[in-house]
Amino acid sequence: MSESSAARWKRAEQRVTGRFTTAERPPALQLAKAGGAAVLSWFVCLLFFPGSLPMFGAIAALIVVQESVDQSLTKGIERVVGVLFGVSVALGAGALFGTSSWLFIAAILVSMGVGWLLRMSATSTNQIAISAMLMIALGGSEIGYGVERLVETAIGAAIGVAVNAIIAAPVRTGAMHDEIISLTENAARALDRLADALETPRDDAWLEDMLESARELHEERAAVHAALRRARESLRLNPRSRRHMRQLLEDDALFQRVQPIVTQVIGMSRALYDLYDAELVEDPSVIGMRREIRRAAHDLALLGTAAADAASATETSTAPEPPALTAPYTIPRPPPRHWVLIGSLMEDLRRVRGRITGELD
Repeated sequence: MSESSAARWKRAEQRVTGRFTTAERPPALQLAKAGGAAVLSWFVCLLFFPGSLPMFGAIAALIVVQESVDQSLTKGIERVVGVLFGVSVALGAGALFGTSSWLFIAAILVSMGVGWLLRMSATSTNQIAISAMLMIALGGSEIGYGVERLVETAIGAAIGVAVNAIIAAPVRTGAMHDEIISLTENAARALDRLADALETPRDDAWLEDMLESARELHEERAAVHAALRRARESLRLNPRSRRHMRQLLEDDALFQRVQPIVTQVIGMSRALYDLYDAELVEDPSVIGMRREIRRAAHDLALLGTAAADAASATETSTAPEPPALTAPYTIPRPPPRHWVLIGSLMEDLRRVRGRITGELD
């Protein structure tokens, strides 16, 4: 097989497998907790209902163990409510249609209608239909059997929430912290590249690469925003939240300072790409602005370094590096030929400086 054929085959395989796989494996501990919760629910439910297979309890425990305690509680409530309505639908359909073969179809249609009328989510509506079909398939046509299945589900859900909260409750602040530090460092590099463009004449290919690198910050910022949201969610109802809350607040504050800087950096890169002139590097006002951009890049990188050192709680023997930004840079009279570009860069640089120093917070 040629190299090109192998590459095409690999891309085709990724398109197929990517629909049911993820880039990272879920934590082994979470899988172990889900399996353990299901097994524990099985035996606990057998103590209460020794004459039946506790499938509802085991299924509830498996579903409830999520990547955060808050999600576990939500899934637990969703599962119990779904079984409650599902059992009701199964009993009602059984009373109307008896043991007819149309009973399953009737239960599905009624479940979908109930979910729609109550404005329930698609997942909750599906829970109703699945619970109704399981109820019918397992032979339950009496209200007592339905009540037992509801209690069984509540037991499984409670065990799932408890296991997820007690045994190393998931915390996602560590990964989020690393992503914020990476975003800060990459934004500082993008500023340095802007200074590089103003220091030496660059060709179109270099400028396109600079702009593309700056645009990648937009997607990275969106990923950090999502990670921050997951980190907040992971600390809700989490017994370990107190020890991680301070770091979360510090990272959130850093992100609030960095995300508008990313906007300015992307805008500066776009303006420089559109209005670039090789003669800019010889302009005296640009020389001073270039130094100020490098100082901003330096101090932005310092913000990330300080956050990383604070998180690791390391003590160094040397004094922290002082910031490079001092007084704001001013241009008395911009050159007529490049005043649009220089004015745009100066305004964005003013905002970047204000965010780094805290003057615009």
